[in-house]
Amino acid sequence: MPKINGNEIRPGNVLEHNGGLWAAVKVDHVKPGKGGAFAQVEMKNLRNGSKLNERFRSADKVERVRLEQKDMQFLYESDGVLTFMDTETYDQVELPADILGERRPFLQDGMTIHVEFHESEALNATLPQKVTCKIVETEPVVKGQTAANSFKPALLDNGVRVMVPPFVGSDEDIIVNTETMEYSERA
Repeated sequence: MPKINGNEIRPGNVLEHNGGLWAAVKVDHVKPGKGGAFAQVEMKNLRNGSKLNERFRSADKVERVRLEQKDMQFLYESDGVLTFMDTETYDQVELPADILGERRPFLQDGMTIHVEFHESEALNATLPQKVTCKIVETEPVVKGQTAANSFKPALLDNGVRVMVPPFVGSDEDIIVNTETMEYSERA
């Protein structure tokens, strides 16, 4: 595995540190008036979710880990565990439901998602960037109302509330960006 200098750490990098796998969440490069520069790195443990703040000088060497990504299909959830299947080998992988965090409601039956592996251990899962949802409840469409930066609340079929433009009505399919959890476009 490649070693990188402490000042080359970027958000999203996966590092092997203190015997664990850590994802760099936030990186601040600090140049104090006295002493050498360093990178202040906020890291999240990929196995247990704990957080850690660490300082790395530019002379420090850190092991950078490359995770293998596979597209897997969501099968079902039971007792807080999500089960995914590799569509090529039909191998099944289980991950805790809280790994998706607040994006969990956007996971739909049969959806293909990216699962990240280190050796043969599944560590992380990411949803597609855009997901189609149906609006269950929103204010009625008002004729002649333009979309001039005015949004109204809408309840989706998965229980999530998003802000939508005034021309979108109930029972319409919309596309939601899962990274920002905002309305993207009509489906």
